[in-house]
Amino acid sequence: MNIIIRQEKIEDVNEVYHVVQKAFEDADYSDHDEHKLVNRLRNSTKYIPELSFVAEYGDKIVGHVLFTEIKVGDQTLIALAPVAVLPDIQNKGIGKLLIMEGHKIAKQLGYKGSVVLGHDKYYPKFGYKKASQYGIEAPFEVSDDIFMAVELIDGGLSDVHGVVEYAKEFFEK
Repeated sequence: MNIIIRQEKIEDVNEVYHVVQKAFEDADYSDHDEHKLVNRLRNSTKYIPELSFVAEYGDKIVGHVLFTEIKVGDQTLIALAPVAVLPDIQNKGIGKLLIMEGHKIAKQLGYKGSVVLGHDKYYPKFGYKKASQYGIEAPFEVSDDIFMAVELIDGGLSDVHGVVEYAKEFFEK
């Protein structure tokens, strides 16, 4: 598969909405609001246009990932949420390409670490570990196994401790 990963453009918004909606349609661990969340986050002060990516296959968008700014104590990090790939082409490495590009660009932009709430079998492939190991806590009740963080630079989370402050749009419906 010849997949192109690029920054999302304004004209991609509708196609991304449908990709994210389809990706989570049958997901077990989902509130099925992810597509609306992406739209809300784009209008957030925590939105980082350089960290919103699409995966193209042919002339069609088949995947999307979004990272937004969060605060942990006095540090600014990023949160990965959500990553979406069309169901008929999942498990082909497209999510991995999106996440790796996001990490690379985030590091170039000076972000030291990222957090994610997600599958404990998937995200460790990208270096994510239990956030509690870094002294990072979720602002809500969640299993330690699925709330994770990764250092984007060596030692990037060594001075980061506290409760994550997400963009308020994460909690709106």
